[in-house]
Amino acid sequence: MDKPQVQEKKVEAALCQFLFPFSIREGCQSSLQKELKESGFDYFHLDKEEQEEKYYGPSHRVSHRGLERYYLPFASNILFPHSEKERGFQRYSRKMEMDAKVRLDETELSFILHSVDITLCPFNLGFVTMRIELTKEGLTYTQALEFIKQFRQLENVLKKKDYPIVCYRDMEYKEVESFLFTEVAPAIRPYLDEVNPDKAYFETLSFFVDERMYAQVFFAFAEGEELNKVDVYRAGQLNGMDSEGKPHVSAHNMQYIEEYCHTHVYSRWAPYTYFVVDDDAFVCLTKERREQADKLADQMYGEYYYSLLLNFFHKIVLLKLSVQYPAVRVDKDNEDIGELIRSITEFDSKYFFVETMSQTQGKELFGLLRIVFRNNDLYEDVKSTLGRLFQYQEKFTSKRNNHLLMILTIYTVIGGIYGMNQVIEDLKGDIDWSKMLTYSFFEYIALFVTFSGLVVAAVMGINALVRWVQELARTRRRR
Repeated sequence: MDKPQVQEKKVEAALCQFLFPFSIREGCQSSLQKELKESGFDYFHLDKEEQEEKYYGPSHRVSHRGLERYYLPFASNILFPHSEKERGFQRYSRKMEMDAKVRLDETELSFILHSVDITLCPFNLGFVTMRIELTKEGLTYTQALEFIKQFRQLENVLKKKDYPIVCYRDMEYKEVESFLFTEVAPAIRPYLDEVNPDKAYFETLSFFVDERMYAQVFFAFAEGEELNKVDVYRAGQLNGMDSEGKPHVSAHNMQYIEEYCHTHVYSRWAPYTYFVVDDDAFVCLTKERREQADKLADQMYGEYYYSLLLNFFHKIVLLKLSVQYPAVRVDKDNEDIGELIRSITEFDSKYFFVETMSQTQGKELFGLLRIVFRNNDLYEDVKSTLGRLFQYQEKFTSKRNNHLLMILTIYTVIGGIYGMNQVIEDLKGDIDWSKMLTYSFFEYIALFVTFSGLVVAAVMGINALVRWVQELARTRRRR
C-alpha cells in the first residue's frame, strides 16, 4: 500500500467553536439564569435581530429568520424557545473580543475569543461554547490542527510536557479549564454538579475522555490550494504535528483513509468543500472564493452549529439514561425506576425527532452527525431499557396491589364482621376503658384489629400524601 503524501497548506481563515458539556445541580437552573444575566450575558432570542452580527466577529453574521426557516416548527420551538420559562435550549451569550495566545512548545499562536455561549438544556444539562478565531499570520493547516487538538483538552490529566499554556493579559494559565472558569465563564462554576458519587454521568461517557471539549471548525484555504482525502482525514482525526513538528497523519494505509472518508465525510460539494464528522470534531474545509466561504462560515455559526448541538444533546442524554439503568437497584429503588421511565418517555416524545429540517443538505448532514454519534443505536438501547422497566414495574405494582388487597380483605372481614360485632358497642360515646379488662381472648383480638386497622389506614393515607407532594415537586423541577 502507498503511504499517504502530505503537503503543507496555507489557511486563510480558521474559525473554531469549542463545546464543553456540563451537568447542572438539581433545581439550580433559575438561579443560574439570573446569575448569567447579572454577569453580562444576554438572553438569545430570534426576535432580537441586533444579535445577528454581535457574537461572530466583524465579518460574519447569522440570520435569525434563516435559522427559524431552516428547522421544522416542533424542533424550532425546542431550539429557540419564546421565553426563558419554556422548556428548551435557553441560550445566553456574551461578546468578549479577547486577544490571547497559546504557547505550544516553541510555537506561539494568537487568537481572538469573539464570544461565549452558555446554553441551558432540559435534563439538567448545559453547554459552554467558545468562539475562537486564529489570527496568526502565515497560519498553516498543521498549526491550526495542532492548536485545536491541544486547546480542547481542559485538563492536563496525563501531565504532558507539551500541554498548551494560555496567555491572556499578564496571566499564564497552565490548564485551559482554569482559563475557562476564570476569564470566560466564572458564573457557572458554583452550579456545576461535580460531586455525585452514586450517579456519576460524565466520568463514564465515551466521548468525554480526559476532559476534552468537542470542536466545530471552519477552514478556508488560500487560493490555489487543492484538497485531497489525506487533508480531509487529518481534519476528522485532528492530526496536527508529530514529535518533529512536521505534518502528522495517524494512518499509513490509503485504503483505510478512503474507507474513513466514505463513512465520515459529506462530499456533496467536493472537491471545493468537505464536511467531516467524528467523535471529536465537526469540520468544514473549503477552497471556495471569499464570498461563498463567508456564507459557509455563517452557516457553521448558525444552522450547522445547532444541528451539532442537538445531536450532541441527544448523545449525552441517551448515555445519561443508559448509565442510570445499571445504577438503579431494581428490588429497592422503585421511585428511581418511575423517574427513569418518565425521563425516557419525555425524551422520546419531546426531543428525539426523526425529522428536524426541511432542506436536503440539512437533513443529510444531520443524519451523518446522528450516524457518527451512534445516536440511533443508543436510542434503541434506551427503548429496550424502557420496555424492561415497564415489565418490572407492572410486576411490582401487581404484586404490591395483591398484598394490599390481601391486607384490606383481612381487615375488612375480621374488622367489619367479627370485630365490630364484638367491641363496637363499647367504643360508642364515653368509653369505659375499665370494661376492657374483662374482655375475653377473642374480644381482645377484635379490639386489636379495630385499632390497628385505623393505624394502617392513617399510615397509608399519609404515605399517599407524601408521594403526591414528592411527585408535584419533581414535576416542578422538570419544568
